[in-house]
Amino acid sequence: MTLPADARPGRLLDGRYRVGAVIARGGMSTVFRGVDTRLDRAVAIKVMHPGYAGDPSFLTRFEREARLAAGLHHPGVVAVYDQGRDDDVVFLVMELVDGGTLRDLLRQRGPLPVPVAVSVLEPLLGALATAHAAGLVHRDVKPENVLISGRGEVKVADFGLVRAVTSQTMATGDVILGTVAYLSPEQVATGASDPRSDVYAAGVVAYEMLTGAPPFTGDNPMSVAYQHVHSDVPPVTDRAPGVPVELDDLLLAATCRDPDARPRDAGAFVASLVGVRRRLGIRLQRVPTPQLDRPTPDATGAAGGGNPVGAGPRPSPGTPATGSARTRRADRPPAPRQATLAAPTVAPARPVDRPGRGTAPAPRSPLATGGGRAGRRWRRWLIAVVILLLLGTAAALGGWWLGSGRWAYMPRTVGLQQVAAESVVRGAGLVPDVHTAFDDDVPAGSVARADPAAGTRALRGTQVDLVVSTGRPRVPAVRAGSSVAQAEAALARATLRARFDPAADRYDDRVPAGAVLGTDPVAGTAVPVSAAVTVVRSLGPAPVPVPAVAGKSPEDARNALLAAGFLVGATVPTFDPSVPDGAVVGSRPAAGVPTPRGTTVSLLTGHSLLVPPTQGRSVADATARLTAAGFTVSFGDRVFDPDAEGGSVSGTVPTAGSRVDPADPRVVLHLSSAVTVPPLVGRSVQEAEDALRTAGLAPVVVAMVGSGSSRVVDQSPEPGVRVAPGSSVGMSAFP
Repeated sequence: MTLPADARPGRLLDGRYRVGAVIARGGMSTVFRGVDTRLDRAVAIKVMHPGYAGDPSFLTRFEREARLAAGLHHPGVVAVYDQGRDDDVVFLVMELVDGGTLRDLLRQRGPLPVPVAVSVLEPLLGALATAHAAGLVHRDVKPENVLISGRGEVKVADFGLVRAVTSQTMATGDVILGTVAYLSPEQVATGASDPRSDVYAAGVVAYEMLTGAPPFTGDNPMSVAYQHVHSDVPPVTDRAPGVPVELDDLLLAATCRDPDARPRDAGAFVASLVGVRRRLGIRLQRVPTPQLDRPTPDATGAAGGGNPVGAGPRPSPGTPATGSARTRRADRPPAPRQATLAAPTVAPARPVDRPGRGTAPAPRSPLATGGGRAGRRWRRWLIAVVILLLLGTAAALGGWWLGSGRWAYMPRTVGLQQVAAESVVRGAGLVPDVHTAFDDDVPAGSVARADPAAGTRALRGTQVDLVVSTGRPRVPAVRAGSSVAQAEAALARATLRARFDPAADRYDDRVPAGAVLGTDPVAGTAVPVSAAVTVVRSLGPAPVPVPAVAGKSPEDARNALLAAGFLVGATVPTFDPSVPDGAVVGSRPAAGVPTPRGTTVSLLTGHSLLVPPTQGRSVADATARLTAAGFTVSFGDRVFDPDAEGGSVSGTVPTAGSRVDPADPRVVLHLSSAVTVPPLVGRSVQEAEDALRTAGLAPVVVAMVGSGSSRVVDQSPEPGVRVAPGSSVGMSAFP
């Protein structure tokens, strides 16, 4: 690749920055060593390729993101000093870091010891935490963007630049081609990213540091992207058994497919990492500086460098360039109209010499110069021999192909790592088709099953199904408040069964009854295939006793229920002979009954009819008063009542002042049977007796002088006294 004419070494950009030697080249930019002539300071100058310089929207984003990145102040962030444009040259001036990248270190050393990996991860997360606190997301965390200085310092490069480029090139799919091994599921699926996306990528980088390879590999970017979206990152301990379980669990949480199950940002991640490191007694170490002895990468390599998509850290002839050991590497996304991956170099066609003008004719062969019949016969014999040889060869090849040549034997692949298994299958002339499945016994990344089985004869080109183990399934994260059906579906995708135990269900004030609270075992726990996982459901808010409201006014009762966390429903009229009409009788549910908060409680209020007084009133008057009060009137037996005149109302059942259920408003009237003793004094005995008998009384002559014409001079009881019917009335008479 040739350099842009305006960015060659020796040029002075913006009247200040002297361009020096090339440090690294990539699909998006070229990085030069440079000098800030104003401050006499060595710097790195990243010059964007011309394809970007003509895009006004890119320039606007580039300037905005550069300003944001320049505002980050952290020892783990490669400092951005300046950005600008000089004619058609768009450039970024930044800190010059002497050393190499984490990718270089992994290529040279393979898996890193736990203390070294933690010593890289902690400052990496610290730098990301500073960016997240400033509202900036990196979006392209990977080993190529992690620089290691000659003093063992860890620095993160390319803050903000990825966003400016990906906004321009997202439609081409180039971003996925460049960084798919570290992209979060949400970036692959929707293109969305937030601090949790950086947390995921940092977790994948940590996985690669500890195991020597990223968690997902494949023949093409889409297969790796598919695994990020549809497969859980396996435990580090599946490939590196010596890694502490507590550190493994933290990385599992960071690389969870559900963003909500990850640490919320790099600050939370690094806080957890520091806690784990201290509990495990891990001491931070000086990170080794990569030793670089390779030539400067050529621009025809992959944009920004790094291994081919999904590859491990070991170098190979086809591995794209990784960028400079002394400054930030060129970014992965390519310039417009430039392929992301290197195209193979094609040798120029060799010219074919043909006779023509200015060319001496080729000397003729003896066969061509021989004349006459002898020459012609010789040519015919030669042609015949050649034809026979060709026919014989074709027959032999055809026989071989029709016999054993078109057949292949399925090699043994069970137990092999995926890459090795695919290689031996292709070597046998067959086509591998890889699927993944959970397996309790086969380590993650190894082939668990193959179809056809080993030793089976198959036609060349036959597809071979390789089932690669992803290890034991892990309990998926189920969001609190999810439905039971959603929890069952999530478990089924992990080959697990949902189990329900009423004894495990719990009260919760925030999650509605019937929704999911969580699982037992908790999310992230490794369990056997088809294991039963208890789905813990919410019972809703914990019940509390209903407060006693009997005897209160309706307003006071309502306030008491609301203060206890209940809703107040309709008022229910209820008959209670001891409670005035309208007063609170109680509640439904009743006082003291444990009831979930938020339940609607009805107030029971008194509702009754009060019997009015009717004693001594006429039948018509008493009946009218009772009917007006809502009663139905009937008549009972007459009773003697000395206080009520005969024929008037003696009383009622229920009695006056009683409360009657409106559902049965019957009142019985009892009339008085009393007889008023008439006056007898002055009457003849005969007249007195007739008057008493007419009133229904029995005359009794106590003393009489003379005949029946004598006059009554005394009587008992006295006139006007009310007595029972048939009572005796005594009298005394004299002539």
